[in-house]
Amino acid sequence: MSELMNERSALFVELHGRTPQEAKFFWTGGPVEVAERTWFTSQFSGTTAFETDDGLVLVDTGVEGFAPHLAQLTRTVTDAPVHTAVYTHGHVDHAYGLDRFLVDGQAEPRVIGHRAMAARFQRYERTKAHNQAINVRQFGGAVPEDSPSLFKSPVIPPNEYYDGDGMTLTVGGLDFELHHARGETDDHTWVWCPQRRVLCPGDLFIWAVPNAGNPQKVQRYPWEWAAALREMATLEPASLCPGHGGPVVGDTRRIVEMLTTTADYLETIVERTLDTLNAGSPPHVDIVAAVDLPSSDLAWLQPVYDDPEFIVRNVIRHYGGWWSGRPSELKPAPRHDVAAEIVALAGGGARVADRAVELARAGRMRVACHLADLALEADPDDPSAQEAVAAVYGERSAQEPSLMAANIYASAVAYAKVGRPYA
Repeated sequence: MSELMNERSALFVELHGRTPQEAKFFWTGGPVEVAERTWFTSQFSGTTAFETDDGLVLVDTGVEGFAPHLAQLTRTVTDAPVHTAVYTHGHVDHAYGLDRFLVDGQAEPRVIGHRAMAARFQRYERTKAHNQAINVRQFGGAVPEDSPSLFKSPVIPPNEYYDGDGMTLTVGGLDFELHHARGETDDHTWVWCPQRRVLCPGDLFIWAVPNAGNPQKVQRYPWEWAAALREMATLEPASLCPGHGGPVVGDTRRIVEMLTTTADYLETIVERTLDTLNAGSPPHVDIVAAVDLPSSDLAWLQPVYDDPEFIVRNVIRHYGGWWSGRPSELKPAPRHDVAAEIVALAGGGARVADRAVELARAGRMRVACHLADLALEADPDDPSAQEAVAAVYGERSAQEPSLMAANIYASAVAYAKVGRPYA
């Protein structure tokens, strides 16, 4: 999947006219010296190496496929053995590359994560095929039948879990404060090194609209996320080493601004969603349509990965149940049966598919996609329906600003071409 992530990210930057510098979520580079004997390197996700008198402290280790390159770059500036590794969370792009950073003959490193990370790895083992499928879709592909899953325990899992709100460790005379904060995940840790004034927020900061929505993933916590960002800002860091994107070095004012404006953004979405939820608890789709989403010209608050509309849905999911609020959807009929009835009333699948294409060309893309779904669901083996639906979702993908939405629609194109009405 790492190759697919790289290819889709590069394609997204190209299609949307953003260079890696403009869409900083995609920044690749390093090692950048962010403080004395401290370096940051990134390829899709970042890793920070603190050299101490007792060895390296690594914060995150990258995805398995990119870790060799990250380690090679890190080893151009330090040959110290790894003493301790901290995983900010258990996602495959942060906790799966440690073995590549170890030097020959070194002692087993101390590997630390929050207690909830153990449950994550157990869940990955139990739902390997499911996680593989949803992540392939997230990066724009279809799921091959023989696709091996990356979702398992890492080669080197934590050998020490901490409980509660955090812990402090000292390595080679250097202190590292580990703070637990639910945000993108329930097992998230952000790291502060006070002597070097370096902040490693993990994916609590990613140079983009926070990944607090993600339509295929488990619950996320934008309100707690915002609180953690505000706590980080009070530290007035000198350097910021994010989970994705490039570092900020020696600019405390800018770092504080980045953290606090991102907190503002999340809190605005949460409050506006709750206000709409409290206005009679309308159907979920109506809440989403009613929320006035914030927008920003700031480089770190562009929806290049997740979509703010998805964050609204995560707030709804936390405070509500799974039912959408539409009476017919409480105990719905199979989609094929509903589609067949509607398509028959409309005069056939070809007519519905043609209308979907017309609406797409007229810019009414959301309605067009509903009709495209109906046409393919009613008759998935119809080549004309397959072609029309693929065209509609191809256009939808090209128009989406967020990588996540663009890729899921691109995945819908791949499935439509083989007559699969859902991914």
